[in-house]
Amino acid sequence: MLTLVPTPIGSLEDITLRALRVLREADIIACEDTRTSGILLRHYDIHKPLTSFHVHNENDKLPLLLEKLREGVNVAVISDAGTPGISDPGWILLRRAMDEGLAVDVLPGPNALIPAVLLSGLSPQPFMFAGFPPEKHGERVRLFEAVKDFAGTLCFYVSPHKVSRDIADMLEVFGDREAALVREISKIHQESVRGTLSVIFGRVSGGIRGELVLVVAGRDKKAICTHKTTITQIVDGGNMAADDSWKDEASSMYQAGMSVKDTASSLSERYSVPKNDVKKYLISLPPRQQDTASPHA
Repeated sequence: MLTLVPTPIGSLEDITLRALRVLREADIIACEDTRTSGILLRHYDIHKPLTSFHVHNENDKLPLLLEKLREGVNVAVISDAGTPGISDPGWILLRRAMDEGLAVDVLPGPNALIPAVLLSGLSPQPFMFAGFPPEKHGERVRLFEAVKDFAGTLCFYVSPHKVSRDIADMLEVFGDREAALVREISKIHQESVRGTLSVIFGRVSGGIRGELVLVVAGRDKKAICTHKTTITQIVDGGNMAADDSWKDEASSMYQAGMSVKDTASSLSERYSVPKNDVKKYLISLPPRQQDTASPHA
């Protein structure tokens, strides 16, 4: 039996009882990185043989895993995080096993896509998932051109090192649509940056970290901007004014008693804003109540 088993994308608690049972009953577990998967398996006291199965060796491992399945071995496939087979290894093995009439199953469980669609605030019905945008510029633009007239919500997985590039191309093809960048789902620094593509571009142009899902509104006659937008137009037109959404959170953290240094460090990483900008803003705020209270009160 071949079983694709979703694993947590953040909190280790985000795994089903059924998934744990299947992993305990597996004869062999195929995983992207044995070190990453080892953390999860040790946490739940699961000790099974592991074999690496990732994008760089997927085709080489297919014959071995298929032979195991033909012999009646229970093979579980997991990725580093989420549901294998979507944007991680597993689909080719699943399809080959189906073609041979071997027993297969896919368990429900964690993935970043559905939470991101809902956290975006955009309509979840219908939506289209397009995976990671292609590496080559021409292929990337062709993908965006192919989906630009879709009326529903568009969803993409994006890399933190390439998100600025991807959004720049989207602005050229889609225009400045409503969008949301959902980051670090199920992790400590989870956040949803909502606005237009140009606003989000301004947020990520200085760098951003974490696992990202970009959700973009579909074509709509009432869209904010239907014309094509270039990065030059955004900068020259003043639309890339600094996103000040971090200031409210900075004030709350500071008033709650967090130090200027710690507040600046936290927000600088999460919002890609210079630490000195955060510090200057905090220093400009009225004194905190606890700082002005009499020690004899």
